[in-house]
Amino acid sequence: MSNYANLPAPSPEQGLNRYLQEIRKFPLLEPEEEYMLAKSWVDHHDTDAAHRLVTSHLRLAAKIAMGYRGYGLPQAEVISEANVGLMQAVKRFDPEKGFRLATYAMWWIRAAIQEYILRSWSLVKLGTTSAQKKLFFNLRKAKARIGALEDGDLRPENVQRIAHDLNVTEDEVIAMNRRLSGGDASLNAMVGGSDGDTTTEWQEWLEDEDANQAEAYAEKDELESRRALLAEAMDVLNDREKDILMQRRLQDQPVTLEDLSAVYNVSRERIRQIEVRAFEKLQKRMKDLATQKGLLAQV
Repeated sequence: MSNYANLPAPSPEQGLNRYLQEIRKFPLLEPEEEYMLAKSWVDHHDTDAAHRLVTSHLRLAAKIAMGYRGYGLPQAEVISEANVGLMQAVKRFDPEKGFRLATYAMWWIRAAIQEYILRSWSLVKLGTTSAQKKLFFNLRKAKARIGALEDGDLRPENVQRIAHDLNVTEDEVIAMNRRLSGGDASLNAMVGGSDGDTTTEWQEWLEDEDANQAEAYAEKDELESRRALLAEAMDVLNDREKDILMQRRLQDQPVTLEDLSAVYNVSRERIRQIEVRAFEKLQKRMKDLATQKGLLAQV
C-alpha cells in the first residue's frame, strides 16, 4: 500500500482548515463504484483502488476525530491516528458482506483514536484492562447518574455503586476519580466557551457525540472472545483442513483454489469441498464451545 504515502497529512504548520479543504477535493463514491474498487483491491491488490477508497473516506475520519476534542492532544495527531484506523479498515474490508465501507471503517477509526488517547494521555496509565478503559471513558457519566459530580473523593456508597455498574474494583474507581479530578491537568477546570464569554468544565469536552466508547470496547471484548473460541475450535480440524481453511478464509489475501490444488495435487473442486466442510465443522465446534461457556450469543 505504498500509495498511502501520497495521502494529505494534517500538521500544525499546515493548519487544520487547509487540511479539511484539501480532503474535500476527493469525491465520495457511489455504492457500485465502491464495490468495484474494493473488489479490485481484494482480488488484485490494486493499490490505486485502495488509495481511492481511503481518500474518499478521509472526511469521515476527520469528522470522527473532531469528536475527541479536549483531551489535550494535537488535533492533527488525532486525525492522523484516525487515518491509520481508516487504512486498516480498507485493508480488511470485504465488499461481499453487503455493507458499506463507512459502516465498517467507523469502528476501526474510533478504536485507533481511543488507543492513541490511552497511550498518550498522562492521566491514564498504560497496561489498563478493557474494564479500566471503559471506566476512563464513562466515569463522569456514572457520577452524573447518581448526582456525585462534586470535587474530591467520592463517598463510599457512590464508589461501591459505580464499581458495580462499570464492573471494576472500588480501588480502581477511587484511583481513576483522583486522576481525573487533579494531577497533571484537572478535568474539572473551567475553560473558555466557544463564544468567548461562557465557561465550561474541560471534562465536558470529552463527550464524543459520534462514538459510543463503551460500545466500542464491548465490541472489542466480543472480538477477543470470538478469537479465543476460534483458536480452541480449530483443534477439530485435521492438518489439511486447517491449512486450507486458514489459507482461504483467515488471511487478508486468500490463496486461490488453483494454487492450493497444485499444493495438494487434487482438483480445485476438491479443495473447495474441503474448505466448505472444514468451515461447517469449525462453525459447529464454535457453537458447541460457546454453549458450554455461556457465550452462544457471540457466535
